[in-house]
Amino acid sequence: MEMQQVRYFLALSNTLNFTRAAEECNVTQPALTRAIKTLEDELGGELLRRERQHSHLTELGRRMLPLLQQCYDAATSAKSLAKAVQSSDVAPLNVTISNSVNIALLVSPFTELFRAYPGVHLKISRGSPTAVIDALKNGEVELAVAGPLGQAWDRLDTWPLFQEGIELVVNSDHPLARRNEADVALSQLALEPVLSRIDWETSEDLSRGLSAKGITPRTTHEVETDQDLLALLEANAGVGFVSMTAPRSPNVRRLKLRDLDVSRIVAVYAVAGRHRSQVAMTLLNLLRSTDWSTFGVSEPA
Repeated sequence: MEMQQVRYFLALSNTLNFTRAAEECNVTQPALTRAIKTLEDELGGELLRRERQHSHLTELGRRMLPLLQQCYDAATSAKSLAKAVQSSDVAPLNVTISNSVNIALLVSPFTELFRAYPGVHLKISRGSPTAVIDALKNGEVELAVAGPLGQAWDRLDTWPLFQEGIELVVNSDHPLARRNEADVALSQLALEPVLSRIDWETSEDLSRGLSAKGITPRTTHEVETDQDLLALLEANAGVGFVSMTAPRSPNVRRLKLRDLDVSRIVAVYAVAGRHRSQVAMTLLNLLRSTDWSTFGVSEPA
């Protein structure tokens, strides 16, 4: 099936007249008739019943009309989008953000990006550190924002953005939350069920820090995102750890870890040596120039 055939059929369904449809499509009537006949052969039946002054769509024609109209509209939109991209009226940009990075942090640089590129077409995906690296490797995204990705791939260009601490989070009705103190000793966590984080950038550093203090957390339920962690904390299913900039909940209290200093660096990543679009470079520069201190974080060490 060719798009030209679809266009001829749509014109014919509107005029119900081969001559007027041919004029509308700027082709000869025999050419339009042949195209319609070919389309009918491909679809396995007549699309138009030819009856002098009373020509009308057949049942097959009526059923095909909305589908072919949708097909034609989609093709037209795709063609327009391709033309806009080539003329820079539309600037596509694919970005992936780690599950552990609060997207609210990126509102300011995104705002500036939209101001600089009114036609930017931003596609944001979310994922674990492993998914972030895979998206960069496979060329699915140009930029990524995540916590430490380690040495999983040696082709990563890395630009540190800010450093933030890790905090304990508990339900507001938990005994640790009802204390007047703003911090908690690690010894008080010995018997607490700790919600485990699946593929979290900070898991290894946190585990090493706890082990060095002789603490082996009694892990319980597993979660992948900050939002899921907060949901289980609101259900009082245990205690957990989050980064300082993670989303907050009025039903959850945060506490500093008195004798454990664990932090992480959030960075923007790209593939070394790979071409970056102008819009990607603009976002990269905006991220690097953002004043992150307003979120209570510090400059990368």
